[in-house]
Amino acid sequence: MTEKIIMGIYPTSLENLIEQFSKLPGIGQKSAARMALFILKSDRSLAQDMARSLLEVKDRITFCSICFNLTDDDPCPICRDETRNIGSICVVEGPGDQLALEESGSFKGRYHVLHGALSPLDGIGPEDLKIGELLSRLKDEHIKEVILATNPTTEGEATASFLAGILSDKDVTITRIALGVPMGGDLKYMDRMTLQYALKSRMKVES
Repeated sequence: MTEKIIMGIYPTSLENLIEQFSKLPGIGQKSAARMALFILKSDRSLAQDMARSLLEVKDRITFCSICFNLTDDDPCPICRDETRNIGSICVVEGPGDQLALEESGSFKGRYHVLHGALSPLDGIGPEDLKIGELLSRLKDEHIKEVILATNPTTEGEATASFLAGILSDKDVTITRIALGVPMGGDLKYMDRMTLQYALKSRMKVES
């Protein structure tokens, strides 16, 4: 049953706040009401800090010009880090996946964020992803290995297969994360040990 509260029982400004909270993913009307009431009861500084943080996110966050991860300082800290292995690039679907792999502590190279996966039914083709930018990096950087770390879903597997095909004539080793990540899973929800094992067990992709 869908959560629903009776609108009109709260002051208009409070109902407006509840409505805004309910637009967030996974937040129903009742949860939104609890959040709004908490804000109302809290010190004014909490609301001011939240409002400032929301605006800063919209004003300052951009894409790294190299790997296309989210950053407020271009290039991002990982791309600027000279201690990273510049010969290895790990390709992921989104920023959440990059964060999950980075938190696992198993990868010390650099990343490339595609911002999606191939999905013909949704009208998402190669031109909608950062694939051209990945190919440009292979020309400009001393890349020896490309790790395909797209999610183990139908779309993720199709994307990995497509990338393996277009990279097959490049002078790079192509690997795919393997054991440890179940089919239909999502990298950003995997535990640390699962991601560590997946990276250590990656295998070469044959086109």
